[in-house]
Amino acid sequence: MADTNFACRAGCGACCIVPSITSPIPGMPQGKPAGVRCVQLDELNRCKLFGQPSRPQFCLDFKARPDTCGNTDQFAFDHLNQLEQATQP
Repeated sequence: MADTNFACRAGCGACCIVPSITSPIPGMPQGKPAGVRCVQLDELNRCKLFGQPSRPQFCLDFKARPDTCGNTDQFAFDHLNQLEQATQP
């Protein structure tokens, strides 16, 4: 069960850097490889597409959760890297 009280940490950006996204993103028509910063991530590590219909489905489906994001940005980067590596073909 998801923790509905858990909120994304402003400035983290792990979910916009670590995972590969295979669908088009405005400014990245081929998507983005794992570990590449999304062009839609601003200088404060906030998504410029948040709440917009052009946001990729992958991003819409991702929800910040304690077990994924933990208590620190470093935990989020490390955990998402582990998930990315575990799901590679």
